[in-house]
Formats: sequence, C-alpha cells, structure tokens
Amino acid sequence: MEVEAAKMIGAGIATIGMGGAGIGVGIIFGNYLSGALRNPAAAGQFTNLIFGFAVTEALGIFSLLIALLLLFVV
Repeated sequence: MEVEAAKMIGAGIATIGMGGAGIGVGIIFGNYLSGALRNPAAAGQFTNLIFGFAVTEALGIFSLLIALLLLFVV
C-alpha cells in the first residue's frame, strides 16, 4: 500500500469522531429539552448543559485536528 493511500485511510477513520461528537451533542440537547419540558423548575441548570456541549465539541475538533495532521504533516 502506498503511503498516500494510508494517509487518506487514516484521516478518514479519524473523522469518525466528528460524527460521534454530532450524535453526542444531539443527545445532550435532546435530553435537556426533554427534562426541561417535564420539570421547568430544573431548566435553570444551564451551565451543566454548556459544559457537556463544550467537552463533546472539543472531542470532535480534536478528531478533526488529528485527521488534518495525518493529511498534511505526517
């Protein structure tokens, strides 16, 4: 296998984490809205939601960074 092909395959596999981050954000906001509609008094805990969103998106951005490093640096 050529080195260029291996780089492309590795970058493609590394971007799977971005899909996982999208699914994670959807689950986080879906569960928050479900809980807020059932118990509006508990909807004020918005900081936990933002923290979970930030961590999930950071993992997605990290996987994008790894994919770009595989394509252009290695």
